[in-house]
Amino acid sequence: MEPEAPDLCAPTRISGSTRLFAVLGDPVGQVRAPSLLNPLLARLGHDAVLIPAHVEPDGFAAVFHGLTRLKNLDGLLVTIPHKATALELADEVSPAAAAAGAVNALRREPDGRWRGENFDGIGFVRGLVAVGHLPEGKRIVVMGAGGAGSAIGAALLAAGAARLTLCDPDTARLHGLLARLEEHWPGRAAGEVTPALGDADIVVNATPLGMRADDPRPFPLHALSPRCVVADVIMKPRETALLKAAAALGHPVLHGAHMLDHQLDLYRAFFRLDEAPAGRTATPRTGEGPAR
Repeated sequence: MEPEAPDLCAPTRISGSTRLFAVLGDPVGQVRAPSLLNPLLARLGHDAVLIPAHVEPDGFAAVFHGLTRLKNLDGLLVTIPHKATALELADEVSPAAAAAGAVNALRREPDGRWRGENFDGIGFVRGLVAVGHLPEGKRIVVMGAGGAGSAIGAALLAAGAARLTLCDPDTARLHGLLARLEEHWPGRAAGEVTPALGDADIVVNATPLGMRADDPRPFPLHALSPRCVVADVIMKPRETALLKAAAALGHPVLHGAHMLDHQLDLYRAFFRLDEAPAGRTATPRTGEGPAR
């Protein structure tokens, strides 16, 4: 029997007691979190909804402070390009987020403080492993040292990558990331503006290039060895121009959807969604700055 198609015209059940979550990004049309988390919230019996919010960089801090004063807001997800700023605005962050220098999820604690975490890296690694590409002992290049690239780089080193090369034209951002990684995994990460790709086992596009049809490729495929894995963190379109071209040349590829799909259980635990649904009250944050 064919599965029943969802009723797209069914009314959304939102009431005065509905709890709120939001995902903040610029752009935000590509985000898949609402389509994954809203069904999960419904299945678990939570009167809660996750909404997308398009926030430009110069307004992010104001929007963050405004949203976190909503007493029925329980959590935030953060996507491009706000992850580094979100870390600075959080009241406390996990060691993984601190190493990456970026946050992609924040939850309200019972005392009203906001705790930041980063699941991009572990989600990416789990997706990589799930399709049979183990990072342990591999030579890996990550293009982009922003929020996603930072988290992925840290997670790959934690998973045993033999050598990690990070590439970003923003040298200040690149050197800052390398300094953080050196504290945890000395001697295993290097930075280059233009990387040597010929001996890489895995190359990851962690830049926004590929979200638009007219974007240039983030790196030349002709420079790769034949069996090099090509991974992309972009989720929409699923088949980026980079992945299409890499697959046509015979390279194994990893789609961006894997990174989010393997974060769903992490979000479930982080936001304590397995606890019995109940109305909660919390004191809005009042602190002037981060205390990590």
